[in-house]
Amino acid sequence: MSIPPSDADWLAAAARLGLRGRPVSRPNPSVGAIIVKDGIVIAHGHTQAGGRPHAEAMALAQAGEAAIGATLYCSLEPCAHRSDRGPACSQLIGSSGITRVVYGLADPDSRTNGEGQSILRDAGIKAELTDCAACKTSLSGYLMRKTKGRPHVTIKLAMSLDGFLARPDGESQWITGANARAHVHSRRAMADAILVGGGTWRADKPRLDVRLPGLESRSPQRILLSRGIAPDGVKVINHPAQISALDGVQYLYVEGGAQTAASFLKKGLADRIEIYRAPIFLGSGITALGDYGLTSLAEAHEYWQLTERRMLGTDTYEAYDRSEASFNSGN
Repeated sequence: MSIPPSDADWLAAAARLGLRGRPVSRPNPSVGAIIVKDGIVIAHGHTQAGGRPHAEAMALAQAGEAAIGATLYCSLEPCAHRSDRGPACSQLIGSSGITRVVYGLADPDSRTNGEGQSILRDAGIKAELTDCAACKTSLSGYLMRKTKGRPHVTIKLAMSLDGFLARPDGESQWITGANARAHVHSRRAMADAILVGGGTWRADKPRLDVRLPGLESRSPQRILLSRGIAPDGVKVINHPAQISALDGVQYLYVEGGAQTAASFLKKGLADRIEIYRAPIFLGSGITALGDYGLTSLAEAHEYWQLTERRMLGTDTYEAYDRSEASFNSGN
């Protein structure tokens, strides 16, 4: 006999659903919502382009009267503030016939934090916060903006087995295969902005766009870390700390080069590392990462945790997220 999905399972599914709206839901977070009745999904939704309708509103509209007596799972606490663009989700839910709401994160927005739950409970709905790691991951950019005042930063590195990103003469096309390169474009499509250093810009003249069929419109804003003049259509910042001033950017994808990646690590501004490793040896060349100021091995441990690994053709993809302990220690 199969085991029915738990609350944690449904929340993880809502978190994955929310990823569909990233990053076009900006300035709002991309939330996922699933309505379940008698163990069956009767409706679902995610935040739409431009931030409206919200995920809960989408799911409720789809469910109609079938929502009566059902449970709503959502990745973020339903909003409590009304705006000119639509009613508060907590009030919509309160009049929908939903009897139970389970959400994976309290909203750090002061207009909602705890108030969404209060409105639901006042309407007679059983509202429960169930801590969900998948929800935190799916909303990492929104949470980083609200708590740290900056985007969530992912650093991408493509390298040989011996840690080089290019031959000594600078030749780097292509270290990895077609599958890995397509995966990189899918990651670009989930970012608000993509950043490279001046050396990479001058040497490679990268397009920094999304070239997957149907996703070309998801090409992120282009950012250059340099002290030079901004090329057409590209924004220049002079220092990694200036990412806090990138308006509307919740997810920043740092794609090159070695010194640029090191500068973000040195300032404690890297939240995720994505490594594409090709099954080749170069023997010598340009290293994938520059010196970022590590002074002892003790500093290097317990900072990163492996969260994903997969094969992309013959290449290996690994993702490492920054540990909670490193944030708590102030590093």
